Amino acid sequence: MTEPIPVVASTVAGSERAASPTAAPGGAGSSDGELRRGARNSPSAQDAQQTVPLSGLPLAGRPLVDTGPGGTKGAAGAAASVDAGGAATRGSAVEDPDVVARADPRAARKALAAAERARRRYERHEVRRFTVRSRRRRLAWIVGTGAVVLLVAGVLGAAYSPLMALREVRVEGASRIPAEQLVAAFGDELGTPLPLISSAEVQEALRAFPLIETYSTELVPPGTLIVRVVERTPIGVVQTDDGLELVDAAGVVIDRPAEQPEGQPLIETAGTSSAGFRAAAGVVRALPPEVRGQLARVTAETKDDVRLVLTSGATVVWGSPEESIEKAAVLARLMQAAPPDTVSGYDVSSTGNAVTF
Repeated sequence: MTEPIPVVASTVAGSERAASPTAAPGGAGSSDGELRRGARNSPSAQDAQQTVPLSGLPLAGRPLVDTGPGGTKGAAGAAASVDAGGAATRGSAVEDPDVVARADPRAARKALAAAERARRRYERHEVRRFTVRSRRRRLAWIVGTGAVVLLVAGVLGAAYSPLMALREVRVEGASRIPAEQLVAAFGDELGTPLPLISSAEVQEALRAFPLIETYSTELVPPGTLIVRVVERTPIGVVQTDDGLELVDAAGVVIDRPAEQPEGQPLIETAGTSSAGFRAAAGVVRALPPEVRGQLARVTAETKDDVRLVLTSGATVVWGSPEESIEKAAVLARLMQAAPPDTVSGYDVSSTGNAVTF
């Protein structure tokens, strides 16, 4: 615990009475003012001292504030001093910053004004910084959006302008169909901007060519249309009242030859719309080229009774069109092991029990 600091304080109680030995209490011709003056000027009163602990003072617990040589202390202006023995006189005043602030409102107002100016400067700086950043972002958005709009407008304008009009039609994949006829079918589309040529118009132009099984188109700027066609593949000829008709797997008539074309078998069924015809067509399409080249005739009374006749006269019992790929591979091996001109026929209706006879 901190020891109390002895403080020298002037004691005037009782010395005022002893200031004048001739003055009697309540004596005539003496006044209270004279007694006080006499007590202040009395040497015995100046020598009388009393030591009191610092904790007993009203400012106990606050730090002693020294303003330096020649300085003033707060609003009271009293100087704090400590003697060599470590005691402070009663005339000393102990001040703290709160006391100074309360005692000097002018300095407090100056400090408040300075803080307000600093705050306003900071706010103006932040407003400018945020405004510049927002302006830059807004400018970037405007420039980017404008560039995109101009680009789209330029592309659309060029696409629908005469610069992109159809001027040339190229045909690829046609063999039986004359390419000139296909090009002429698009005569009404010449001069039309490429983006305006619809798939419906292309289909309408190719509808007059039944030999086309599938087709695809490609637009090549600035003015070219490429038409790639896949022609129908004939699987054989059928006998009708009007003569022979070369047909594909769907029964579409490709040609009407006067004689049976070489390499095209005669298909004997109940008609191109029957189940037997569809089964026979599937079998023919599954045959490998080396077997297809030796095929002379195909018969199918029902879809499960498909039979093949080779050019050598050998017969192939095929059965149903199921597993036609496996059956075709088995038949090719049997024909290599036993050539058609050495046997009467082959039975591949069951791929696990294929035999020759």
